[in-house]
Amino acid sequence: MPSKPALNDERLPATMQGVIITEPGAPSVLELTELPLPQPAAGELLIRVAAAGVNRPDVLQRRGLYPPPPGASELPGLEVAGVVVATGSGSARFKQGDLVCALLAGGGYAEYCTVPELQCLPVPAGMSLADAATLPETFFTVWTNVFDRGGLQAGESLLVHGGASGIGTTAIQLARAAGATVFATAGSDEKVALCEQLGATKAVNYRRENFREVLKPLTDNEGINLIFDIVGGAYLEDNVKLLATEGRLVVIGVLGGAKGTLNLGLVLSKRLTVTGSTLRARSPETKGAIASALEAKAWPLLASGAVKPVVQARFPLAEAARSHELIEANETAGKLVLIVDAALAEQAAPY
Repeated sequence: MPSKPALNDERLPATMQGVIITEPGAPSVLELTELPLPQPAAGELLIRVAAAGVNRPDVLQRRGLYPPPPGASELPGLEVAGVVVATGSGSARFKQGDLVCALLAGGGYAEYCTVPELQCLPVPAGMSLADAATLPETFFTVWTNVFDRGGLQAGESLLVHGGASGIGTTAIQLARAAGATVFATAGSDEKVALCEQLGATKAVNYRRENFREVLKPLTDNEGINLIFDIVGGAYLEDNVKLLATEGRLVVIGVLGGAKGTLNLGLVLSKRLTVTGSTLRARSPETKGAIASALEAKAWPLLASGAVKPVVQARFPLAEAARSHELIEANETAGKLVLIVDAALAEQAAPY
């Protein structure tokens, strides 16, 4: 049973507004409705949500292709920013009134959500809650895959597929800040320009050019050290051919299919590593370790302005379907945000 929360001075409501998925299907199946207020279990926080980030996994969940892990909220939404209004027993770091952003396993499309305290971070200094809501899903994903699994080091090269996505814009900036040379692919000239503005040495419009043929000569034909891929099977052959000796391919999505041809001869001769991961079902302890690394190494970059979230558009919570339509049309550049509490969303963390 959830522990009794420690309440702040305001009286918490018994119910809240949240977006449910009435059945698997088109964006129109998202429906704003009244729901019971969640209660924080031991080690959890109850957050009054100012804003929630929108991500492609939300779209997949809505279509019935990416169910939440056991015990997680059935509501979509993997990241939020807001204010702590109650704490479960054993919560030690954050207190009522603190501004936080959080990585969720589900439940972000709502006025309130619960989350393990380990998965929460303070809002970076000077940043609004609306912008902070775009950070957790992308920064956790990029950090664990590019730096932990991928082992990117200063002086190496990184290719980011989907460079104009929320994941991509984050990866480009963090890799550049770490001293890497960054390349990217994107689906329009406008998105190519955005990638290069953010620090990519060269971005390739994949609709008009083959990325391997364009980028290999730019590496003195040695290849790229690390490829960060959301496409999967359709890019597998070219990715392996483009990797340098001791190169690493990290796959986090299969938008281009889950199957492809893998040349094991090249894997052996170039001593390649091919790996992948998902984040949602991992333990709070694992996510907490990622959060600690981000706070130490990435949060100062956000506070200084060296790295910034790229936000394309904001929508009221009741218009969540519109944000899903943009993602499905591949018309996004950066992140989309659902504004849950307009006044709170504009509040910024102090310097």
